[in-house]
Formats: sequence, C-alpha cells, structure tokens
Amino acid sequence: MWIVRLALRRPYTFVVAAMLVMIMGVVTIFRTPTDIFPNVDIPVVSVVWTYTGLSTEEMERQITTFSEFSTSFAVSNIKKIESQTLNGIAVIKIYFQPDVDIASATAQVTGVAQTILRRMPPGTTPPFIVRYNASSVPILQMSLSSDRHSESELYDYGIYRVRQQLAVVQGTTFPLPYGGSSRQVTVDLDPEKLRAYRVAPQDVNAAINAQNLTLPTGTAKIGDREYSISMNSSPPAVSMLNDVPIKQVDGRTIFIRDVAQVRDGFAVQTQVVRENGRRGVLLTVLKNGNSSTLEIAQRVKELLPTIQAAMPEGMKIQLITDQSKFVEA
Repeated sequence: MWIVRLALRRPYTFVVAAMLVMIMGVVTIFRTPTDIFPNVDIPVVSVVWTYTGLSTEEMERQITTFSEFSTSFAVSNIKKIESQTLNGIAVIKIYFQPDVDIASATAQVTGVAQTILRRMPPGTTPPFIVRYNASSVPILQMSLSSDRHSESELYDYGIYRVRQQLAVVQGTTFPLPYGGSSRQVTVDLDPEKLRAYRVAPQDVNAAINAQNLTLPTGTAKIGDREYSISMNSSPPAVSMLNDVPIKQVDGRTIFIRDVAQVRDGFAVQTQVVRENGRRGVLLTVLKNGNSSTLEIAQRVKELLPTIQAAMPEGMKIQLITDQSKFVEA
C-alpha cells in the first residue's frame, strides 16, 4: 500500500509519469520496424575468393587451405571455420564468438586477406568480404525485360544503372542480377601457332598488360596556356588488341593476331530468366539490419516510376514479388 500513499502525496509526479509512458509508447509504436522475424545477429564473416578457370583441386590447394591457415592464427575470437571450394570459387565462412566486436573482426579478416594476396597464384584478385546476417532476406523481386535489347544489355543496365538508383534506399542490399550474360573479352590462343612462332602464353599476357594502360602524364605549358597531356594507350575497340606486338623472333615482329584472336564476347551463361516467354533479368532487393520491410518496400516502389522514365525505349521494369504485402497482412 506504500505506492498508493506515495501517489496520493505526489499526484502531479504520477500524472507526468503516466503521460510520459503514453507518449513514449505511441512513439515506439511508430518507430518499431514491422517485420516477420526479429533481428538475428550472428557474427559470421564470409570470404569469397574467385579465380576463373582454376580447377577445384587447385583452388583448394593454392587458395582455400592457405587462407584458412592464415586466418586461424591472425584473427582472434574465432569459433569455427567452414569452407566450400568449387571450380574457380572458394567460400570461407568464419564464425566468431557471440561477444566479439564484429567490426574489429571484419577488419582483421580484411587485413589478413590483403596480406596473403601476394602468396596466391599470379592474377588472383582481392576477395569479396561480406558480413553474414540471418535477417537479410529477399523482400522485393523485379523483372527487367525488353523486346529490343539483348540479354547482355539488360544485365549491364540492371547492374550499373538500376542498382545504383536503388542504392539510396537505406537498409537494402542488392546482389548481382539473375539471368542475362556478362561481358567478357577473351583471347583465344592457337597452340600450334604459339609453338611455330616460339611464343609462350605468358608473352601474350604480358604484352596485353603492358600495352593496354592509361597512365597520368601531367601537363605541358605552351605560351601563356597550360594543356593536359593524355597518353592513353588503351585501344578504343577490342579488335585493336589483335594489333598489339608481342616480341621479335628472327627479326620479325610477332603480333597478337599471329598467334591468337581477341574477341568481345560473354562469359558462360549459367542462369536463364524468362518473362512471358522472353529472356530477361531478375533483380532482388534484400533487407539487412533493423530496417523495416514495409518502409523499404514503400521507398523502392516510389522510385520505380523515376527509374522507368529514365530507361531506354523498349525496356521496362516490373515488380513481380512483394513480401511487404504478407508482412502488412
């Protein structure tokens, strides 16, 4: 009964406290994210190594094993490490202790990956390091289609334009588009011509890397004016790479076209997306962190008319899956 007597002695204090509870309750209702699942914070960092053309055995021997070994002794608070190696891809998942500072752990993993990069096979690119979050689920899916543009054009527009316009929506992650074909410049070597001209594949690779550069050169002062000097040796057309000289053999200059053929093509397509019988591209919007599914879906829908208006003629974007309807219901 002491609380009743206290309330009778200090009525204004309890009235103010009740009003604060009511106000804070209303504010919390409007600010609490609406979603299906709560935020699940699992401290996992994934390291993705890619080396196109390297077999699974070589990826495991040259990249996966050494990366696991280096990470295990240079990064602290590790609970366990799992890895999966495929042809040209190695995915290493690093599980940390529950009380770890995930930002510091990610920085340690990044530092180790950059340090061991020189130990990897020549041409290995830095890995893609991403923080895993169980709350990152697809909430929207959009199709990109056209009756005038090719699959490669749809893929390029989706990855370079649409994703850039939607990146302003807070709390979203955009994976690579599904379907389409990504551009790839290929150098097809002829083994018989290589032997005939006494040229090694490394010579072709070195010639292309050495003569396909854009280097800063500074300025030149002529009279009372100062001009920017450009020494851009990058060919404007892919076919011009065939005219790159490799080396001299018996007094004759050997060009790329003598032992290989450079062509502007596409990587091997492993995914196909169809919309009403026509091939297209599928774009997915993922939610991450404590963001609200309803808020993300609303902001993306508001941007779709602007994105559609900026698209080339004949190309259209359409919303096909909306998880926010189920969340709202």
